[in-house]
Amino acid sequence: MKTYRIAAIPGDGIGNEVIPAGIEVLGKAAEGFRLEFEPFDWSSQRYQQTGRYIPEGGLERLKKFDAIFFGAVGAPDVPDHVSLWGLRLPICQGLDQYANVRPARVLAGVTSPLSGGKAIDWVIVRENTEGEYSGAGGRVHTGLDNEVAVEVSTFTRSGVERIHRFAFELARRRPRKHLTLVTKSNAQRHGMVLWDELFYAVAKDFPDVKTERILVDAMTTRMVLNPAAIDTVVASNLHADILSDLAAALSGSLGIAPTANLNPERRFPSMFEPIHGSAFDITGKGVANPIATFWTAALMLEHLGEGAAAARIMRAVEATTAKRIFTPDLGGNARTRDVTAAVIAAL
Repeated sequence: MKTYRIAAIPGDGIGNEVIPAGIEVLGKAAEGFRLEFEPFDWSSQRYQQTGRYIPEGGLERLKKFDAIFFGAVGAPDVPDHVSLWGLRLPICQGLDQYANVRPARVLAGVTSPLSGGKAIDWVIVRENTEGEYSGAGGRVHTGLDNEVAVEVSTFTRSGVERIHRFAFELARRRPRKHLTLVTKSNAQRHGMVLWDELFYAVAKDFPDVKTERILVDAMTTRMVLNPAAIDTVVASNLHADILSDLAAALSGSLGIAPTANLNPERRFPSMFEPIHGSAFDITGKGVANPIATFWTAALMLEHLGEGAAAARIMRAVEATTAKRIFTPDLGGNARTRDVTAAVIAAL
């Protein structure tokens, strides 16, 4: 029987509530294969105790796993840039997880805030290792009137070209075969123009995929006013980060949105995480929505080649949402445990 080794990193906040729920659902869905989870205590608590999120040699340990199941990072008593650069970004960059994939659709029983929300069936592809989040830059004359802070967006030809090619291949597999490039090349005339140029160069290899380009500000308008016009989207690290959160909200809640951080060549393990973050405002209350984690678990199984089990999880999720067994973020009064039990029963 095939066995997959999974590194489980709950991280901070509600990650410690939804990742165990996800592991429970995955255990129920696993038929014909086995999942072995190894827990990692990498978190803000560990950082405060040791000064590091990831211990020495930590990334080398992760390379031995088939996938990473990640909860969230961020705590009220640790600056956000410290926690993000201490845990999530080093994993994504260190394991070359350059394709961040965020599907969005309105699940059965869920109501979108948009009157045309049922038209939402999108996949946003985000460049995940460079661009605006490359970490290049610095600060000088700190605390003085002439203090300077420089943030450099770094776009490489190879990095941009490979995310375009990934997005085209994904769009080709979807029924509509339609890919939208989102940039801001009218104002950002160097890096974003490179994005435009390479997009149309790669497009020549995919004549069956319909393409268009739109500026990021216009894209936010389209997402709200004409969701049916969108299918697959590719954008830079910052732009897609923002657009995918908007997509989740328009789909009903951040609590249902999944993420896959992929190393498509499979040289390194990929990481799968719900989109919602650590949500300390509800941590410990038992009301975190585990649906995003279950959908994320399905993405992980798809990546591992267990498509049938992934489909079973999504059918069980939609059987649960169709009954409107909702946590408070979706307007219900169910608890994390209630939703988990309902999905397991459906499985």
